[in-house]
Amino acid sequence: MVRLPLSIIEGISRAIGHGAPRRGPQNPQSQQHPGLLIIPEEWLFITLFERHYGSTHPFFYACQFLEALKIAKDESKFVFLYLHDPDHPYTAPFCRDTLCSQLVVEFLDTNFVSWGAVANRGEGSEMAAALKAASFPFCAVVAPISGESIAVLQQVEGPVSPEELVNILQKTIEEQRSAFRALRTEEEEKIRENRQLRAEQDAAYLESLKKDKFISCRKRKEPGKVRTEEEEKIRENRQLRAEQDAAYLESLKKDKEKERAQQRLVEEAARAAAERQRNPPPKQLSSKTKDASKETQTVTSRKTKSTTKILIRFPNGQRIEQSFLCTDTIRSIFRYIDSLDIPGIGSYRLISNFPRKVYGYEQLEMTLKDAGLHPSAALFLELLQ
Repeated sequence: MVRLPLSIIEGISRAIGHGAPRRGPQNPQSQQHPGLLIIPEEWLFITLFERHYGSTHPFFYACQFLEALKIAKDESKFVFLYLHDPDHPYTAPFCRDTLCSQLVVEFLDTNFVSWGAVANRGEGSEMAAALKAASFPFCAVVAPISGESIAVLQQVEGPVSPEELVNILQKTIEEQRSAFRALRTEEEEKIRENRQLRAEQDAAYLESLKKDKFISCRKRKEPGKVRTEEEEKIRENRQLRAEQDAAYLESLKKDKEKERAQQRLVEEAARAAAERQRNPPPKQLSSKTKDASKETQTVTSRKTKSTTKILIRFPNGQRIEQSFLCTDTIRSIFRYIDSLDIPGIGSYRLISNFPRKVYGYEQLEMTLKDAGLHPSAALFLELLQ
């Protein structure tokens, strides 16, 4: 396991031409390529490689090393790392005969994420120092372990043939893939546990914040916040007191109604006693008194039955009602009218409407009963010329 340099971890590439040499002073022969100083570091290796060996080569990702690791992780592959020293005597035959061979190109493109860098520039120099490259050409099979470390599964230093390189890489895949997968699974499990632990800690922290906020809101009694237990208790006490007061008022109301009812009974009894005192009950009459009273009532009843009521209407609209006995004659009515001394009345006669009858001098001796005027009648006084 190799810990990556800090600049690579932070994703910071050194400016081209400012990388510290891997060992000793910079080779003067590097000054033979002044045009390379203006090429971005990610493209420096590919540009230099294709300038000397053509475009037939493995697909090298022109990116920073951490990005290549991420791509390999996403594709579940290893990284084939190649550090290129353009001035080393074994570099040219290795690149021309091995890396550019069809066998190596197809094998690397199928099974690896390939990444290359110039050994004495930027990330290439830092990786050479981290991997302790002793000779060139230098190849390595690496796999990501964590954000700061990589696992070096195989290193190939010095010239090798295409067949030898493919055999070494194939054997590495067969030997390391299961172990690496187990290691990676363990690492991923650890990462998941850490994430779960962090999630639980975050949840506990958020719950603590929520409780603190709730307590703060209760203390401040801000509107719209959840009622505190004390406020709820006060509300319940107020409701209980209101119910007790309502029951007490209802009891007072019933007591007052009962008192008023008793007072009415007392007042009614007092009024009845006063009424009895003012109007004592009549004394018991003797049998003779009772008989006399009965006779008087009988006479009165007989008088009432023999009375005839006559309504007289005068030409001026005046009306006068007078009672007569049914045995009285028509003359009694004339005498009564004459006794009134009403101005303008001289000779006249009396007429009934239903049925129409005329009462004059010829009927003066006729009784009211015989004349059909009993028990009541209406007569109109008609003046004679």
